[in-house]
Amino acid sequence: MVHMSLNKENQKCLLNLAKRSIQHGLQTGQSLQLDLADYPDELTDKRATFVTLQIHDQLRGCIGVLEAIRPLAVDISENAFSAAFKDPRFPPLSRKEYDLLDIHISLLTPPELVFFESEQDLISQLRPYIDGLILEEGFRRGTFLPSVWEQLPKPDIYLRHLKQKAGLNPDYWSDTIKVYRYQTEIIS
Repeated sequence: MVHMSLNKENQKCLLNLAKRSIQHGLQTGQSLQLDLADYPDELTDKRATFVTLQIHDQLRGCIGVLEAIRPLAVDISENAFSAAFKDPRFPPLSRKEYDLLDIHISLLTPPELVFFESEQDLISQLRPYIDGLILEEGFRRGTFLPSVWEQLPKPDIYLRHLKQKAGLNPDYWSDTIKVYRYQTEIIS
């Protein structure tokens, strides 16, 4: 299913929801429980999302899902809470940090399998600044959102870092690697 862009009102609603979820987490230590009847249909469709938190342009948390398993509003609420309080790379967000937060929401398109003959063939098909990638090898899996191209603009370097994120050696290659591409709509 192809998803159209959200209108400005629904985008604002999702950003507000992410903020409220983090505020609720600061006050109660719990994620915000939603009544989906309070939201328009467009925000109750199942969508895959990531919520990225930044302070002074530095990553402060990023959590999301790659498959559309929950209604969009629930996914944003849960991912915002998790990015603030459960990202293992950071301590739980403090009240002081809350006022400094920039919240970015990424709405993902469904992932599409990329077909390639070799690592070089895969690298030649990568579309910097457009695609996010999911790399799978056995039980190992890693993803980079399209925004990661800003730090890793060369396709070969992007792929090496993605392999490391998936727990593989940067030089690793096998014929069983699977790669999926997806795009994002950013709301911030």
